[in-house]
Amino acid sequence: MDRQTIQRNGLVNFLTLLLLGGAVFAAGRYANALTGQVAAIFFGIGALIAFVSWFQMRLEAREAAEQLELEELARTRSRSALFESKETAFLPAQRARQTFEKYFVTGFMVVLLLVELTGTILLWRGLNRADYTGVDAGRVLVALGLFGGLALILFMRGRFAVTLARLESNRLLRPAANFVLLGAYLCAVTLLALLGDKIDFPRADFVGAKLFTLLLGLLALEHLVTLVLELYRPRLKNRIARPLYDSRLVGLLAQPEGLVATAAQTLDYQFGFKVSDTWFFRVLKEKLPAIVLIQLAALLLSSCFIFIEAGEEAVVERFGKPTANGRVLGPGAHLKWPWPIDVVYRYNTQQIQTLRIGSTPKEEDAEHKVVLWNVSHVKEEVNYLVANRSVRDTPAAPAGPDHKKVPPVSLLTTSIPIQYQITNITEWIYGHESSSNALLNVATREVVRFLVSVDTTELMSTKREASAHTLARRIQAAATQRALGVKILHVGLQDVHPPVKVAPEYQKVVAAIQQKQAKIVAAEGDAIMTNAWAGAQATVITNTAEADRLNQELITTARAAAFTNQIPAFRAAPSVYKQRLYAQAFPRATAEARKYLLVTTNTDNVIIFDLQHSAVDNMIQQQAEAILNSK
Repeated sequence: MDRQTIQRNGLVNFLTLLLLGGAVFAAGRYANALTGQVAAIFFGIGALIAFVSWFQMRLEAREAAEQLELEELARTRSRSALFESKETAFLPAQRARQTFEKYFVTGFMVVLLLVELTGTILLWRGLNRADYTGVDAGRVLVALGLFGGLALILFMRGRFAVTLARLESNRLLRPAANFVLLGAYLCAVTLLALLGDKIDFPRADFVGAKLFTLLLGLLALEHLVTLVLELYRPRLKNRIARPLYDSRLVGLLAQPEGLVATAAQTLDYQFGFKVSDTWFFRVLKEKLPAIVLIQLAALLLSSCFIFIEAGEEAVVERFGKPTANGRVLGPGAHLKWPWPIDVVYRYNTQQIQTLRIGSTPKEEDAEHKVVLWNVSHVKEEVNYLVANRSVRDTPAAPAGPDHKKVPPVSLLTTSIPIQYQITNITEWIYGHESSSNALLNVATREVVRFLVSVDTTELMSTKREASAHTLARRIQAAATQRALGVKILHVGLQDVHPPVKVAPEYQKVVAAIQQKQAKIVAAEGDAIMTNAWAGAQATVITNTAEADRLNQELITTARAAAFTNQIPAFRAAPSVYKQRLYAQAFPRATAEARKYLLVTTNTDNVIIFDLQHSAVDNMIQQQAEAILNSK
């Protein structure tokens, strides 16, 4: 085949990949098929490689024409000094081709490697973060027809191109031909992914896009290994090297029947001799099917044994559906049919799991640290409406021009951890599409309903624990009603507080309420103390008056009794009675007066009372001295 035909086929491959790759991307966008859009990236890479190979074909064609011209000149002219110079001086096309292969192709591979790595990372992150909505159900049928037609066109062109590229002289057609045939298979996989929406597997398109992303990563890894091995590849003179951009992975996927031949060529190319002619390689080639079958049989046999760890439970699905007996496997060893007949799904039913309602803490161990109301400790605040009984019960103030009515609700920032345990694995798996999301929605609804029915102050103070128990019972009842198969173990209301922005003002209100309460309690204490003191004083006065009354009554009664008893004594001896009364009254009358006793020796039993105040201390002193001197 002449070189012009080869170049035309190379150009056709380039245009096929470019145009049909655009059609694949457009069809993927039309049906919102992620698989088709990711597959278009392979068409773009193939188009770049096809263009580089087509350009290299042109360089080799110029080099062949240059060789023909030199041979013609050598035959028609005699040898001269001109032709005694170095041969490379007359081969500019050859030098251009060598420079292209040495520098441009290597640089192109480095750039292509960076593009593939960047595309793999961005696609993987984008697929993980994107909210997958599925393919457009109204456009699926049209997309199926488009991808089916594209797959047929690419397959026909690809088979012709790879057959044509098997000749050694057409080796530069092989990279683009493999990409054309691979494009047909990619379209077929995309078609199957779109059919997943019709067979109750709506995420088949998403899974296909991830598989294509992994394939792009493997292609980048192969190119990286190829560039590294190129540094150590032995250079043999007059040996035609395999192009760097000729991917063996793409060739294997496009022509899986050539696996053994590709492996042999790879070994021969890397080691520099015919490894495929050794006895080991021949035996391996002959026994490879048996070895593969034995490995597959061992792999399938190993999938018949399953071991459930302690604290786990598992269910077995047969052909994607639960087994007829609905058996739940407990801890231990079990037997099942090999994969993919039976598939086991494990769940740790003994583990205490946690979901969080409201704000998410910035750190995983935030619940073990001191939480301050006026310091932000969550990634994003989520506020809920809570009843405010103090505002509701306060009498309304008279309306004025600037009067604003305060609503009887408050905002609270909540971060409520809910701990639960799976108790019925069958209900948890098959009761809902996503039981964890269903439990989250149920718990959120119950939290919202509960918060609008309790008082803000009570929730954050005296009734916090009781509110947590009540909320746990309500969530448990809602989960049981919806057959979620879980047991609510704990609901935490520790991190419930006003929003951070209003926390200082709220603290002022709380401080004012506390000060008011303190003053009320102090006033009540003063009132109790004053009333008690007044009561005690009244009791003392009353008791004193009662005692005086009794005393007066007793004295009067005693006097009356004494007077009655004194009359007979007076009648019996009036003079003695008078003297006795006088003697009894005299000490009482002179109790506070100073008394002087004068003792004489010249009288006997004669007592004289001198009640005058004329006696002084000097007189007493003189009389005392006279008495002493007379002795």
